[in-house]
Amino acid sequence: MPFTPPVADQLLTLQAVLGSDLLPGLDDELVEQLLREGGRFAAGVLAPLNQVGDREGTWLDNGVVRTATGFADAWRQFTEAGWLGLPFPDEFGGQGLPWTVATAVADSFNAANLTWYLAPLLTQGAIEALLHHASDELKARYLQDMVTGVATGAMCLTEPQAGSDLGALRARAVPADNGSYRITGQKIYITFGDHDFTEQVVHLVLARLPDAPEGSRGISLFLVPKRLPDGSRNDWRVAGLEKKLGIHGSPTCVIAYGDHGGATGWLVGAPHAGLKCMFTMMNNARLNVGVEGLGIAERALQAASAYAAERRQGKRGGATVPIGEHPDVALTITRMQATTSAARGICYLTAAALDRGDQTMAGLLTPIAKAWCTDRAVELASDAIQVHGGMGFVEETGVAQLLRDARILPIYEGTNGIQAQDLVLRKLPQEDGQTVLRLFGQIRARLPALALGEEIGASLDVLEASTRSLRTASADDQAAAASLYLTLIGNVVGGWLLAEKAALGDLESDRLARFWAARVLVQAQGQAAAIASGAAFIR
Repeated sequence: MPFTPPVADQLLTLQAVLGSDLLPGLDDELVEQLLREGGRFAAGVLAPLNQVGDREGTWLDNGVVRTATGFADAWRQFTEAGWLGLPFPDEFGGQGLPWTVATAVADSFNAANLTWYLAPLLTQGAIEALLHHASDELKARYLQDMVTGVATGAMCLTEPQAGSDLGALRARAVPADNGSYRITGQKIYITFGDHDFTEQVVHLVLARLPDAPEGSRGISLFLVPKRLPDGSRNDWRVAGLEKKLGIHGSPTCVIAYGDHGGATGWLVGAPHAGLKCMFTMMNNARLNVGVEGLGIAERALQAASAYAAERRQGKRGGATVPIGEHPDVALTITRMQATTSAARGICYLTAAALDRGDQTMAGLLTPIAKAWCTDRAVELASDAIQVHGGMGFVEETGVAQLLRDARILPIYEGTNGIQAQDLVLRKLPQEDGQTVLRLFGQIRARLPALALGEEIGASLDVLEASTRSLRTASADDQAAAASLYLTLIGNVVGGWLLAEKAALGDLESDRLARFWAARVLVQAQGQAAAIASGAAFIR
């Protein structure tokens, strides 16, 4: 299944989000060159391995995790080219570029091979956590290798009895005489917890100290490497690999710590402050999972569009025509185009907030990027199968893999239900409600300059009213309405960004923005009514 990097739409989206001067202090030609070179690597190296990883999967070979043919070599090429270190400080071997640029480049990597790109995604998240919370000694020892790809990173949270409720975890950390800790316990669902890309794998592990209070307040974070500073093997092992619906090319590990007295680890951040440290990594990963959703959407769109143009069936005007000329198929393709474009805007907008240092705005947008984009990815992957008909249901076309791979996205890094709860219960009230009002104000200020300003404004009116009523609703009503609210705010923000792209004079974006206004934004009143019903009739 071929892949063409969507560089033109990436650049247009950057311009819509950031303005004509894409990134102050950064040459626009350099940004375009990065997107084109990244796209070439994605199309030439990663995309051909996507179905290989799906077919071959991963396996344990005498305790060693093996990955699909070509995966390890792709990592070597990727890291030698410096792609992993794009957004990180040059003092650790990175290139110091904005997250917005790294996000746009990752757009193509995820579309080409989401499963393989999980290794860079989690490594970048681990690097972020260490940059913000690790001691200078740990930074000096591990960051250079991680930024340059000599080592990878993994997030080790979940345990058999503790999924979304991290307060229930039982892994233990006992202080040792030399300032390190001995880690014991088991973790599950550890993506790229081990592999054959590199000799070193750095685990960030949540565990409890002996004096830890109960619940989430008693969790600390530890760096637990595969190889200790003297080169010896640490006391953890892969106890098994999960068999999964999708992302077959990614090793999802069960990790056992402490078979021989305890794995050696070092505290990251303060004792009992592990969740605060880990959320740095998780928030980074949540945005990047949103970009995974964007990647699936883009790949599904390309596959469906190509098949709809090639497959001839049925007649219009007496001639047999490509199925894309039939109105129902044309409607599906247009919906896929508009949704993918809106998702791209939401992800880039979130990354831009991070680059500005606007942490509260980034915090507001992150659950929207993660949940809205991944929910839409599942829908669009299903749409791609439907456009292919029976050929979509068999494996040879590759679109069935897209749906299987997409289905994990609304689940991991915090389920989309949790993202919606986070948005409504935590993010809407932050800054006494001023953050979301700043977002609404930013949109409203742009309405006079937009051809669809009236339509965007009408849906924004509905959203603002729904926001006010939801903030004063009961806890049960808020919880029951949260996912509906997230969909509504994603639809409005996405529609605004489509209109911003149309305002740049792009005719295709204008068509898609008008489609969005006519087909999606008109649903706002009904969505608001459903939100207002809260918890009524749910039991």
